[in-house]
Amino acid sequence: MIYLTDGTKACFLTAFLYAFKDDEAVISSVQTQLAIGQRTVFVAADAEKAAKAEKRLLSFDKDCVDDLLLMLRSGMPDHEQIAFRYFRLLAEKRAPVRGMLAETAVLAASECIRKVTYEIHRMHGFVRFMESASGALYAPLAPDNDIVDLLLPHFRTRLPEFPFVLHDVRRKKAAVYDGKSAFTAPLDRAEIALSADEEGWQALWRRYYDSVNIPCRERLKQMKSYMPVRYWRFLPELSARDPFSV
Repeated sequence: MIYLTDGTKACFLTAFLYAFKDDEAVISSVQTQLAIGQRTVFVAADAEKAAKAEKRLLSFDKDCVDDLLLMLRSGMPDHEQIAFRYFRLLAEKRAPVRGMLAETAVLAASECIRKVTYEIHRMHGFVRFMESASGALYAPLAPDNDIVDLLLPHFRTRLPEFPFVLHDVRRKKAAVYDGKSAFTAPLDRAEIALSADEEGWQALWRRYYDSVNIPCRERLKQMKSYMPVRYWRFLPELSARDPFSV
């Protein structure tokens, strides 16, 4: 049976209760091609059941819900199934299992969480803001994982006096800091009027980047390992470069 959810914590925990004793269970928020004999059921979040499941799981591991919240942010297509297998093992052992890396379910969950937290760390350095005509800063990005709101605390600390928008163009949502408070909101597309100085600053940054580059010693393979090509289109120093030219 495939248990289809809406991707939220409450819906996942509700589905977890339904699927726990089903050896062939799959939990997913994405509809996929069914195998012969497979059936699907759409799970509606049940606050009471979700709270019951959460309380029980927390009695086994007080940090497990934090792990779940990170896994649910993953961009991996099977991230909910990874979480299901991990939490079923946790329920079976009735004790923390995160150190049991010999278990396939634990190793997969650990890797899923690592990819989310590592991308948060990466984005602290990869995000490039543009100054709008109003003085607010705007940064488009398309992270692999649903982390745009988790980037807010870092940039709010670094830029406390500047309103800014972090726009996840892939998920059509934005994390916004208005100079006093922070919030998230749907945002399909944005048309930004840049400040008079913005183009000049970007040109200076590209000139600096070109001046420190040594063309005859270019190591694109190494550069791609440090800065994945999928992020290049939002970096002014690299957005004009063709990643397939070498």
